[in-house]
Amino acid sequence: MSVHQIKEAFTQLGHYLLSDDEELVSLVNASHHYNAWFTADQVRNAVRSLGTMLNEQDIEQWIDSAYAGKMNGGKSKVVGLVLAGNIPLVGFHDILTVLASGHIASVKLSSQDKHLTPHILKRLTEFYPALADRVLYVDRLKDFDAVIATGSNNTSRYFEYYFQSVPHIIRRNRNSIAVLDGTETTEDFVALGYDIFNYFGLGCRNVSKLLVPEGYNFVPFFEAIEEPFHGMINHHKYANNYDYNKSIYLVNGAKHLDNGFLLLKRDEGIASPLAVLFFDEYKNQKDAEVKLRAVSEQIQCVVTKGKLSINSQVVGLGCSQSPRLWDYADGIDTFAFLLSI
Repeated sequence: MSVHQIKEAFTQLGHYLLSDDEELVSLVNASHHYNAWFTADQVRNAVRSLGTMLNEQDIEQWIDSAYAGKMNGGKSKVVGLVLAGNIPLVGFHDILTVLASGHIASVKLSSQDKHLTPHILKRLTEFYPALADRVLYVDRLKDFDAVIATGSNNTSRYFEYYFQSVPHIIRRNRNSIAVLDGTETTEDFVALGYDIFNYFGLGCRNVSKLLVPEGYNFVPFFEAIEEPFHGMINHHKYANNYDYNKSIYLVNGAKHLDNGFLLLKRDEGIASPLAVLFFDEYKNQKDAEVKLRAVSEQIQCVVTKGKLSINSQVVGLGCSQSPRLWDYADGIDTFAFLLSI
């Protein structure tokens, strides 16, 4: 495989994903027929986010830093990929990394997201035909040399047992946290809204909890997100979750705030129910960092406008769903793993 051709193919794919190609637009618009959560706007957002990720400069930096300018000269291995389907194209980065590392991707698509990925990969192989025989679609993984599997905390235990004899990365449930300091502007809150509401809050990079200073005033936050995001409640599945969780809190007498489409509840947990945002208070930055370190294994990324001294990935407000190529899930360098097998 040629490093130059890989870079060029990925770059062309990035351009394609940012285009208004008729077939791509048609697939995006039809996605909700297969998964009610995959509205055209949300799928379009995922496609464009991936297209933005695949820019020439970042591709160059990503591949060169992994290979020091060389492609893998070893024997290609078959890497089994078990993809999740919680948000559109959620496992596509793993596929790209397998291909960039010179291996063969044996892909088990999620039943919730099985149409767009094959189309995009078909276009990729048109840009670089040598990749055509390096992508296999399977209903059940077999004859693999390594595995990258994504699932829930429950399925991860099955994955750990089933794939114990081969090199593997097993991904579990994670969520993201936002740390606010009281200096946020309306624009900051709107940016945070995208971190919360993109993909209806179903992704591991979605903010599910806020850490705020003691006595924090949430009124400006609610006022800022009202106009841009009140339409969330018009989606029937999101509305059902909102109504259900609201009724539970009311019946149980649980204290919460409610703006008509989002419930805000103080809770020590991190993974909030859909249409609910947990929050907790901190005394000072050191206290906030202690709280974050204590749950670092459950955190995908931390969103803030300030600086934090923690091991978790820290991104700016509004940036949680726009990772770079080297922002690996769970903080595990997938490229390094693939080069080591």
